[in-house]
Amino acid sequence: MSFIAVPPAAAAEAPIDCGTFLPAVDPAAARQRMRLDGTVTPERLREALVEAASAVADALDAWAEAKALEGYDTLAAVPARQIDGASAHVHRYHRAVRSIAAASLIERMRNYDTTNDGHLEADKLTPTIDELRRDAHWAINDILGIQRTTVELI
Repeated sequence: MSFIAVPPAAAAEAPIDCGTFLPAVDPAAARQRMRLDGTVTPERLREALVEAASAVADALDAWAEAKALEGYDTLAAVPARQIDGASAHVHRYHRAVRSIAAASLIERMRNYDTTNDGHLEADKLTPTIDELRRDAHWAINDILGIQRTTVELI
């Protein structure tokens, strides 16, 4: 016998308001792009997205203030390449938010299965978590116009 997790019926999830400068985050679009199954409840997803949007907003605060002083009221208004009908900055903002939220959700998967197999499976996800956090930092750095590489002397 096999079990397939089916996402819950698409209930209307209110967008997450991120202030006047940053665009709202649509939980339904995030759920689809993050390929989440039915184990992630709307409440858990919203909590992860709110925290992720807060983290990205914190990283962009000084830059956003400078852009607002230059006369740009929204992230979409800041000059950037247009791709697929939207600003590259907006695409990158959403990627950063989704990446941080996904990493957070995956990290918490360990809490559900404490068997040895569960820990082994969670250990396999660690590179994915690191890759998601890297993707978020790269997206933020691309918006800020700074290099992606961080070099540390040991």
